Amino acid sequence: MTERTWPEALDPVVLAFEDCFDAMERYELLFEYASNAEIRLPPDDWNDENVIHGCQSRAHVECSLDELGLFRMRGGADAQIVQGLMEITRIAVDGSSCELVADLNPDFVDAMGFRSALTPSRSNGFMNMLDRVRNEARRLSEEYV
Repeated sequence: MTERTWPEALDPVVLAFEDCFDAMERYELLFEYASNAEIRLPPDDWNDENVIHGCQSRAHVECSLDELGLFRMRGGADAQIVQGLMEITRIAVDGSSCELVADLNPDFVDAMGFRSALTPSRSNGFMNMLDRVRNEARRLSEEYV
């Protein structure tokens, strides 16, 4: 495994993707993460306030703090690729401090072999989603104080 610059919760995810033989196997694994997403934002909760702008598909993210002040994320998308990326991001940030989320580095996408496999528009959409999550963590951190 490459040097870790991501939350420890992502280690098994990164290892699974590093073991993939090719891009097709990576996409199949990503689709599994999308299908098995534990915590989703249901389409009934999609609205203009939680939409991810600049994403190729319809994508929405809702971020909050739990009673302990830990970061919580729910995401929903109409494309399996995007839903899978959201689920992996949720695994990375869910239950973390706002500070960790705000400083999250997207290096895990490179370690999984996806940066070069994603189309430019998908990569841009992912970065927009990640920026939104990091900005929400900063906002929630200020409100929680």
